[in-house]
Amino acid sequence: MRPVATAPTAAQIEQAVRDIPDPEIPVISIDDLGILREVRVDGDTVRVRITPTYSGCPAVQAITDHINWTVRQHGLVPDVSTTLSPPWTTDWMSERGREALRRFGIAPPSGSGPVRPEGPVSVGLSVRQVACPTCGSTDTEELARFGSTACKALRRCRACREPFEEFKAI
Repeated sequence: MRPVATAPTAAQIEQAVRDIPDPEIPVISIDDLGILREVRVDGDTVRVRITPTYSGCPAVQAITDHINWTVRQHGLVPDVSTTLSPPWTTDWMSERGREALRRFGIAPPSGSGPVRPEGPVSVGLSVRQVACPTCGSTDTEELARFGSTACKALRRCRACREPFEEFKAI
């Protein structure tokens, strides 16, 4: 006799949505990235609210599609909404997510903010102390304001010479 399949619990469905990886940085979940604002099971409907990292984020459709697919896999109806207010901030990222970025070779955002160097500075430029995810040195330099995505900058460590991306603090 085959065992009878039981319906997933609300907690299992919520966890399945929370575990969805970010399509641009798959080592971090949408929950740990802080863009998942709410998951609520309401009868046969799963209501999910997300806040993208920025209003033009190209990953929003892929994230929405993955949420819809995940909810439907549990036999339920997805209701996904996007909200831009309050705007997403890197403060919403979990420590587990920050550590996952570091292990993957991306410097997580820091709360230290920009630091102005001594002497004349060109307008709009700033120097931030960003630790290299490979060796930990803060002797790093920004090579390009934008990396593979708009929310990351391209940097290089002067100590170990490795290039890496920095997830910009917002």
